[in-house]
Amino acid sequence: MPPPSLHASSFVVGVSFAFASIWVVNKFQKSQKKSGRGKKTIVAPPPSDGEVIDSPSLDQRLIRKAECVIRHRTSRLVVVIERCTNDHNYSAIHRTAEALGVQQIWVINPPSITSLRGEVDLEGEEYGSATEGHDNGTKAKLFTSTGKIVKSANKTELKERALHHLFAQRATEWLTVRDFDSTGECLKVLREEGYEVWATDLGQEAVCLETDKLAQARSGAAIPERLAIVMGTEAVGCTAEMLHGADMRVYLPLRGFADSLNLSVATALIVHHLFMLDPTLIGAMSEDERVELRRKWYAKLARQRLITKKKKKERGRLFAASCAIEEFEDKIAAGERLKPLQMKKLENCRAARAKLEIFDRELDKKAAMAVEDLVKNPPEPLTDMRRADDHRQTFVGKKTKEKNPEWKDMAATANAKTIQSDESASTAKFFREKLKQQQEQQ
Repeated sequence: MPPPSLHASSFVVGVSFAFASIWVVNKFQKSQKKSGRGKKTIVAPPPSDGEVIDSPSLDQRLIRKAECVIRHRTSRLVVVIERCTNDHNYSAIHRTAEALGVQQIWVINPPSITSLRGEVDLEGEEYGSATEGHDNGTKAKLFTSTGKIVKSANKTELKERALHHLFAQRATEWLTVRDFDSTGECLKVLREEGYEVWATDLGQEAVCLETDKLAQARSGAAIPERLAIVMGTEAVGCTAEMLHGADMRVYLPLRGFADSLNLSVATALIVHHLFMLDPTLIGAMSEDERVELRRKWYAKLARQRLITKKKKKERGRLFAASCAIEEFEDKIAAGERLKPLQMKKLENCRAARAKLEIFDRELDKKAAMAVEDLVKNPPEPLTDMRRADDHRQTFVGKKTKEKNPEWKDMAATANAKTIQSDESASTAKFFREKLKQQQEQQ
């Protein structure tokens, strides 16, 4: 048997080795954590059978995406905007409602939208239709909702406004928007079309948007078959006429000292909350309504892709040339006599407008023809609206991306343009072939 001193030495060595091992492992884990390596990545499971996920090689991508949106649209829920006074909130509500799946936006006394007039070189960045059609070489001006020029507007504000209008315009392209001159007129039509009206309100008479409290207040189901949710003005909320005319006043439960929210934020939370309270609102639309949307949306998608780059430039020139018509006609209506050179310009504008109308009619006809079969027999929709990384893009300009080098390897900034890995999956090619097939059949 070894002497006791040898046992003690072995024990000390063993303990020392164990502690050293623990120290090394901890050190390694900390270094991995610091460097970002060794993290556990949670990966979503692969698509199951029957799922259609976006990918660069997927055929009929945009039509499938549009069909997915159509099948999730609801006409059971209408968002009513009553006398919104801030054009940013007004546009943000449209964009949010569209993203959440609401098809109808009803507007009482819509604001005069702040706008950009003229063009400005926004650091060389292009913002599409935000400044489309204005006279080249003129300086952009920012106008308030009352029509007054914002004299202190700087280039950053002009750029932000251009983007803001572009996003809002894209959202309203896919919405059904109805304008009303008065609250009474809107309430009358809501009643005629069978909508129950809920006015948002911070008063203590309002019912909390919770299932049990709504069911108790209604003596029935928490959410009615057809519902109009009314959002009032930023300063004072819904008008007294709306509060008295509504079937119920409701409020969103908050848990902080702030007892109110920005109007567009409040709208987003309430609409999302309503979908959570009653998931059957999602996709609640008749097949006839869906067919109508397909006919409009599919043709709109085809229209943008049937036209060649050369034709786009031609249309752009006609559009720009026809834009001054209103200015000259307003002068004539005001009793002002135009100078010979102005009369000549007006004649040119009218000629350009006439050519543009012919151009657009022909293009609309071709687009409707190209999608005729698709409207009757739509493809399987996407089951997930998330874009493939190849199709993700950031909505900032080239120079902004250059100022943020840490964005370089991010999916949203990796590709400046949509990459089509399979030429046969090109949407433009698909629509042009559809048009050719229809023309050959006639």
